[in-house]
Amino acid sequence: MSAQDQEIVSTYTKLLAGWNAQDAAGMAALFAESGAQVGFDGSEAQSPRTIQQTLAPIFRDHPTKRFVHVIREVRPVTDDVVLLRAIAGMVPRDSLELDESKNVVQSLILRKEGAGWRVVLFQNTPAKLDGRPEAVAAMSKELRAAAEQQLGGGSARRS
Repeated sequence: MSAQDQEIVSTYTKLLAGWNAQDAAGMAALFAESGAQVGFDGSEAQSPRTIQQTLAPIFRDHPTKRFVHVIREVRPVTDDVVLLRAIAGMVPRDSLELDESKNVVQSLILRKEGAGWRVVLFQNTPAKLDGRPEAVAAMSKELRAAAEQQLGGGSARRS
């Protein structure tokens, strides 16, 4: 993986780590001023300030599940714009058991700003995969392995 790809992946993993830590300000800080987020339920928020204001009460009032992910692709669009595609799943805070009903396909568009990368668009699309139970099972198997690796735990194996 190139140094640039590592920076891009790092920005994505910081975004999910912000969610997992219920850190609305930390997540919002990763967005470009014109950045937008489209949530699992289709709700939209634009600008870091609005994203933070949208996420803060969710984190305050709900014990959100943690994201685990598998990156599918990092693809340059231009020299300063990149598309990152991934699958992600959610795991309760007190276990490593994947909640298959929350599997998503995530897309990020990132733009180079100064020395770093900023999120222009972060979109979560539910991965229902209607009529394809084998595809759901395969995705969930990948995400269970990601949960074990990324979240670990006392009895979880690390690879």
